[in-house]
Amino acid sequence: MIAIIDYDMGNLRSVQKALEKVGHAEAVITSDPNDIDRADKLILPGVGAFSDAMKGLASRELIGPIKEGIAAGKPTLGICLGMQLFFDVSHEDGEHEGLGLVAGSVERFDLPRSFKVPHMGWNSLDYHTPSPLFAGVPEGEFFYFVHGFYCRPNNESIVAATTDYGGPICASIVKDNLFATQFHPEKSQWVGLAVLKNFAELP
Repeated sequence: MIAIIDYDMGNLRSVQKALEKVGHAEAVITSDPNDIDRADKLILPGVGAFSDAMKGLASRELIGPIKEGIAAGKPTLGICLGMQLFFDVSHEDGEHEGLGLVAGSVERFDLPRSFKVPHMGWNSLDYHTPSPLFAGVPEGEFFYFVHGFYCRPNNESIVAATTDYGGPICASIVKDNLFATQFHPEKSQWVGLAVLKNFAELP
């Protein structure tokens, strides 16, 4: 079973439908810590403000079960805001502590006025550290992004892919059983479905 974690901040049904489309119907939207304990894999999606997301996880008593699942080796995927929550700290509207699973920070874009923020649209990926998420997906394919902040990991070796928006920015990370994408695979047509299928079929 794949647990899609519901903390009132995500594109939950669209992620679930995308997994169903690639043949993984056992994807359950849940805010029940017991479901997280029982699940084989976890997905942390997210759209919205970082601080609100952390409050949503804390109020539902989900932070402990998520960290325990990851420590137990469960493959876990963060999507967009979900990726950002993995980091130590975000500087979105102040300074806010994240889950502390990835050393680094979430930063506001500081770009010339010709670049629109939030960054919204289709961008291609450049691969760096190999990730099983991109098996069968050629480098240079386009994925859909919507975000006003970006992740800056301390250790560049965990960066699986970057995209270019006023310079290279982290688009995906891989760290042991922890995976994340700044883009939305559930909105990225066949390449996004391939990424979700690859994740769902991890051992």
